[in-house]
Amino acid sequence: MTTALNPPVPEAARVEHPIRTTPEPAIAATSTPNEPPTEQAPEIPVPVDQAGIDVLRTEIDEIDAELVRLILRRTAVSHAIGAARRSLGGPKIVYSREMAVLQRFHDLGPAGTDLGMLLLAMGRGKLGRK
Repeated sequence: MTTALNPPVPEAARVEHPIRTTPEPAIAATSTPNEPPTEQAPEIPVPVDQAGIDVLRTEIDEIDAELVRLILRRTAVSHAIGAARRSLGGPKIVYSREMAVLQRFHDLGPAGTDLGMLLLAMGRGKLGRK
């Protein structure tokens, strides 16, 4: 329905999902793990009513839940790598690897670097702390 409050939305800008069933790609398909993401943030149509806001808030809640799940998985994988390095007599931290991880978050600006540092800290574990 087209009214002054609900103008027609171009086909490319329509949000067709009250609840997303497929995840958005995290990075462009041409990226490799050691390259920064090349995908830009998608343009989201501005809601015209509370129902539209509620749909977007539901999407944020779903994204947050998926982020938590992925961060927990990432942390567990990192801890397994750390245990393997220790058992093989390797270093506790591989700085070149950490710099490559931080580079992936570069496109997000200073907050992205902070996020990368937090993820690295979570993955490192205690590193000698009691």
